[in-house]
Amino acid sequence: MSLAEDIAGHLPGLRRFARLLTGSQQAGDTAVARLLEAIVADPANFPELPPRVGLYHSFISAFTSRMEDPRAQEGSLGKTAARSLAALTPQARQAFLLVSVEDFSKPEAAQILNVSPSRIEQLLDQASAEIGRQIATDVLIIEDEPLIAIDLQRLLTDLGHRVTSVARNHEDALKAAAAKRPGLVLADIRLEGGTSGLDAVNEMLEKFTVPVVFVTAYPEELMTGRRPEPTFLITKPFRDDAVKAIISQVLFFDQQAEPRRNPRGR
Repeated sequence: MSLAEDIAGHLPGLRRFARLLTGSQQAGDTAVARLLEAIVADPANFPELPPRVGLYHSFISAFTSRMEDPRAQEGSLGKTAARSLAALTPQARQAFLLVSVEDFSKPEAAQILNVSPSRIEQLLDQASAEIGRQIATDVLIIEDEPLIAIDLQRLLTDLGHRVTSVARNHEDALKAAAAKRPGLVLADIRLEGGTSGLDAVNEMLEKFTVPVVFVTAYPEELMTGRRPEPTFLITKPFRDDAVKAIISQVLFFDQQAEPRRNPRGR
């Protein structure tokens, strides 16, 4: 099997990882495309590691070399994120995302970052502390499954956020947003009564800007390869640490969501 075939199946995950690191679809996809061009130009430089581990290792190496001065990325990242990146340890965030979102083991994450296992533990502890210091905000949850809504509310409360409302359908979501403008929205796509969380989000975004994280069992309806796509997406069933990591990322960056077409009219 060729190197291209070995890594092809891991590219969707790498795109997600790149978007989380950069804070935008455009910047993340550009970074992945740049890496693929380098691999095609000289496949001999690909590390002697399992394909998925080697792919992320190569990406981190290239990404880090271009991010030595985060303030230089202000145009693509936003002023808030650029200032924060300059103040934080990027490796800690990378380690946390590798383990919590991309589901690498700690030894694999150590290989990707080229650090010792003990250093990975230190980085994960540091990342948890950084997440705990983030500014709390008001959150609107749009979710029609009570148990999932309770889980999300618990996770958000643990992170220090305030859940102002839990909406089960399109109409309730709009009423909740009008009553109390949220600082973050977590939205499912398919809601009770055949309504759409995506439609509700789009109507909100016509009135005000707000970061949005989609929580869905149907990621294929959003990650179609056509623009725009959501930068921040949680797939059901989710892991607690993955939700915490993604929420921290969406609040870390000052990027705001943009309306997007509702797939299949939902």
